[in-house]
Amino acid sequence: MWKELFCLVVFAAIFFAPSTGLAGPSYLGSAQDFAVLGASTVTNTGATTIYGSLGVDPGSAITGFPPGIVTGGSIYGPGGVSNLAQSNALTAYNTLFDLPSDYDYTGLELGGRTLTPGVYSFGTTAGLNGALTLDFATNPGGDFVFQVGTELTTGSGSSVNVINGSPLSGVYWLMGTSATLGTTTMFAGNILADQSITLNNGADILCGRAIALNAAVTLDNNRISNNNDIEDFGSGRDNDFGSYGYSGGSPTVIPVPGAFLLAGMGTVLVGWFRRSRTV
Repeated sequence: MWKELFCLVVFAAIFFAPSTGLAGPSYLGSAQDFAVLGASTVTNTGATTIYGSLGVDPGSAITGFPPGIVTGGSIYGPGGVSNLAQSNALTAYNTLFDLPSDYDYTGLELGGRTLTPGVYSFGTTAGLNGALTLDFATNPGGDFVFQVGTELTTGSGSSVNVINGSPLSGVYWLMGTSATLGTTTMFAGNILADQSITLNNGADILCGRAIALNAAVTLDNNRISNNNDIEDFGSGRDNDFGSYGYSGGSPTVIPVPGAFLLAGMGTVLVGWFRRSRTV
């Protein structure tokens, strides 16, 4: 009897055991777990707070933590988790940069505009001075993709505000070279830069990520969160609509085929023990 009971317990544990997966499509893959991911180094000055994981690969230097703080995630050195995240981020970068452009914004200023979802391309640099509003009202499950040929620069006190989003909303900023956020900028979205990312004093990514594929991420008294639904740093801004940092869906618990396969094996074992008792 005890053997049958043991098998039933194992069967139940296997069948109901969760497996982590993604609720919706995400270009970022495992990089979704990171708030900051550098290639050569990640350096910090001052009281930076990061919600989400912090990592570097293939470099090994992460400096300034402490005084910087990482919550809601872990710190990863080169290899393993960081290496896989860099690989997934590169795939996302290439996939998004290959999308056909809907709007050529070469030479246009982003500040003072309200945009709808689509692919916005810049032949060279892009500049943001003032407030940019990204309005998902026409397509809450869509994406904003900014393909910047070289560098993005924001002026001091600039902001990106996202409205009318959904759990599937995505915001991606792709840099051919680098991104520099000016002092006290309040940014939103996922920055994927071929080279470096610099956040000047007090610049925040209150919902999104900073991922440098080949160079450094430099921080200075910043706040970065990859899940504004949980950590908004008391900013008073709207949450990210369940989009997990505007990356198209948050991690959730879903069953996977392997669990059902193991469950079936448990059923077979229970039947085998029952037959053995009657022989």
